[in-house]
Amino acid sequence: MDLKDSIRTIPDFPKEGIIFRDVTTLFKNPAAYKQLIDGLVESLGGKQVDLVVGPEARGFVLGSALAYALNAGFVLARKPGKLPCDTLRHEYALEYGTDALEIHLDAIEPGQKVLVVDDLLATGGTALATIRLVERAGGQVVAARFAIELSDLGGRELLKDYDVEAAVCY
Repeated sequence: MDLKDSIRTIPDFPKEGIIFRDVTTLFKNPAAYKQLIDGLVESLGGKQVDLVVGPEARGFVLGSALAYALNAGFVLARKPGKLPCDTLRHEYALEYGTDALEIHLDAIEPGQKVLVVDDLLATGGTALATIRLVERAGGQVVAARFAIELSDLGGRELLKDYDVEAAVCY
């Protein structure tokens, strides 16, 4: 099955000139979702993964399924103020302004091998912020995986020091 067939394309969303790739249609298709998760696991080539870290919100959908498939733990990277205990925080630049992600201070033990996962690799800002949080916590990023990559937005270049793969590339 071609996973692109399961991804809805919405022109001019959220604004004119943008082509939005809606991965939620893939998530609701059991065969496509299984193929996506199995393919991402296979792409790791047997690398040891202790933890999977996914940023909210769609990183949770992929990350928890991958953690289960890899017999690994799962760590949520959340927007500020959403986690109840002490956190590590990393701010990153957006087109206009900044945003931030946080993980619990005790979420990752030094030396743990970590897979970073999200639904979309576009400019790479969210992925790099997640990676920086993992590294600040003492984790070792073994790979970053994505359902979709928008190659013309340059995110892969920002992550050039890491093992990066996406299931579908536009």
